[in-house]
Amino acid sequence: MSSSRPLRADARRNREALLAAARAAFLAGDTDAHVEEIARSAGVAVGTLYRHFETREALIEEVYRKEVDDLCAAPERLLDHHTPQEALSRFLLLLVDHAAVGKGMSVALESIMASDSPVFDDARARMGAALTRLLDAGAAAGTVRDDVSGPTLLRALGGICAMRVRDGWLDEARQITSLLLDGLRHSAPTRTAPKAVRHAAPARSKMSHEP
Repeated sequence: MSSSRPLRADARRNREALLAAARAAFLAGDTDAHVEEIARSAGVAVGTLYRHFETREALIEEVYRKEVDDLCAAPERLLDHHTPQEALSRFLLLLVDHAAVGKGMSVALESIMASDSPVFDDARARMGAALTRLLDAGAAAGTVRDDVSGPTLLRALGGICAMRVRDGWLDEARQITSLLLDGLRHSAPTRTAPKAVRHAAPARSKMSHEP
């Protein structure tokens, strides 16, 4: 539930506990986790849950939004502590791990995606911008190619993460992500002008006379 007034310390702790309990349930694959179970895991009453989130869907959406907030804050932190190439590598793996949360929430998220909620469009735009920030840093350092955009790379990651319908997908997805990173480290192919076609001089006829 949105409010212009800041939450009291105890209310803020309850809200964070609810978000953490919901995320843990969805990460474990419990897509049908009931509000009673989430409230119990958070150590609060169901009424407290509904004071913060009007519906179960609102709670799920907030878990997803918070996950995106944490992801999009990561590039600057990673660049502060790692080389651009290592920062990009770590962020790509973070996105794959993020899809593990999406797997647990997949059933419930369908109801949100069918609504007019802008959270998913906003998430895609923000994650694409985060990837662009890392790609630009890598290109400036000369460690990654400069002809790939953040949104394009995000779509590639989306294809990898679509594997999550299979058992044991996460290890394979991480391996494919490493291969994708190897491709980003190679320079873009340079275009060369087409070679001029050399035409052979017409052969002289045996009937011709030498001058």
